[in-house]
Amino acid sequence: MTNQNLYTVFQQRFPADPEAVFLQGDRRTVKYAAVDEESGRFLAVLKACGVVPGDRVFMQVEKSAEAVLLYLACLRAGAVFVPLNTGYTGSEIEYFLSNTRPKVFVCRPDDARSIAQLAGRAGVDKVLSLGVDGDGTLMAAARRVQPDRSVAACDAGDLAAILYTSGTTGRSKGAMLTHDNLLSNGLVLHEYWQWEPGDVLLHALPIFHVHGLFVALHCALLNGSRIIFHDTFDANRVLQDLPNATVLMGVPTFYVRLLELDGFGRDASANVRLFISGSAPLLAETFTAFEARAGQPILERYGMTEAGMMTSNPYSGPRVPGTVGFALPGVAARVADDAGQEVERGTVGVLEVRGPNVFAGYWEMPEKTADEFRDDGFFITGDLATMDADGRVTIVGRAKDLVISGGYNVYPKEVEEQLDLMPGVKESCVIGVPDRDLGEAVTAIVVPDGTAEVSLGVAQAFLVEKLAKFKQPKSLIVVDELPRNTMGKVQKKSLREQFGAAS
Repeated sequence: MTNQNLYTVFQQRFPADPEAVFLQGDRRTVKYAAVDEESGRFLAVLKACGVVPGDRVFMQVEKSAEAVLLYLACLRAGAVFVPLNTGYTGSEIEYFLSNTRPKVFVCRPDDARSIAQLAGRAGVDKVLSLGVDGDGTLMAAARRVQPDRSVAACDAGDLAAILYTSGTTGRSKGAMLTHDNLLSNGLVLHEYWQWEPGDVLLHALPIFHVHGLFVALHCALLNGSRIIFHDTFDANRVLQDLPNATVLMGVPTFYVRLLELDGFGRDASANVRLFISGSAPLLAETFTAFEARAGQPILERYGMTEAGMMTSNPYSGPRVPGTVGFALPGVAARVADDAGQEVERGTVGVLEVRGPNVFAGYWEMPEKTADEFRDDGFFITGDLATMDADGRVTIVGRAKDLVISGGYNVYPKEVEEQLDLMPGVKESCVIGVPDRDLGEAVTAIVVPDGTAEVSLGVAQAFLVEKLAKFKQPKSLIVVDELPRNTMGKVQKKSLREQFGAAS
């Protein structure tokens, strides 16, 4: 039986030219010929720490070439890679540690002491650090060892990664992704988006997220492509490197910011054959303005942590603003009612999908997993959508009130629970308000109790150690009371209608 480890497929597609560049980063360049050796050193360190197939490895570090190589080392070890948003706070990390119990936690050098304390309380005794300049205890250990040349034998259904996605109850869920989930999705996207020899990816996304870690990196690896690897997104730097790239993947913010630059236009984007947007809704006005300036339309697609990419506008054919295209090859999609029965085309329902890309469930949450799947295997995305007669999907809302801000998922309940603990707050409600830059801005609607000052600044100061920055409200509105129906449920739709003017 052949090894189903995802890394073996990447290896098979490395360019024959040993001088071919893999990552052209801000601090260093990594050639494809060095990938096996450098990830092999990290692999040797992980094994020395006792990591065996199935063990979880946490990573909360800044974006760097070394972080990518660590991910590849985890694949080679047969370990389960768990990337954490760099904005997560200590209280959030403490929950992840107790929930997933990693063998090793790799953190930023400046966080090593605090992470070691949290890890120690959770019974995790292996904490290593990794800095952007090649510093940290992981790098020091890697320099002392010989590369491990092995790739662990894995079945297609073995876990490759767990990515945390926030829950409506305030508790994050660990979405379990297998080697086959990731490979099947990567191969489909590689073909559907018509990757070509010589393609160069401009990568300015974070790598703790499905978009930057799996969609972007995997497509490039499957193509043996060069990646221009920016540490962070900076519109001026993206504009500077566009002539050297053929593919750009971004969130709507990328395209809004590019449109703000006088130097952006057809000349700057002439070498780029594909602009892709996802992780947040792309406003029709951005789509139209970008096509007019760049001379080509953005390709919008739809995905989520639990299933990678599920739909996409076509590479060849009309890309319709406001829609997310068709179900990808091998993915079945339907718009259904509460009972899972498909609704009439053009009617709003909940989007459900089934395919090899759909995750294996939530880590140690069998009841929650069962709730999210139909008996026939369809996964209930929770997103409200319509599907036209041709099968083109339009996302019209979120049944679970998810807010997607700057490409990151924010569940209102998690923020509301913290706001309700704030002095001066009687009750709160969190909604997403359309935002030209972020897609949606987290907005808090608060009823004060008169005992203390309530303002945006006070709220942000109160939440700074409790919630990641991307979850914190960007605006705060004080009201006398929240609108409720006869059953006492807060009417968020009413609040969105009242305060939802795009900013």
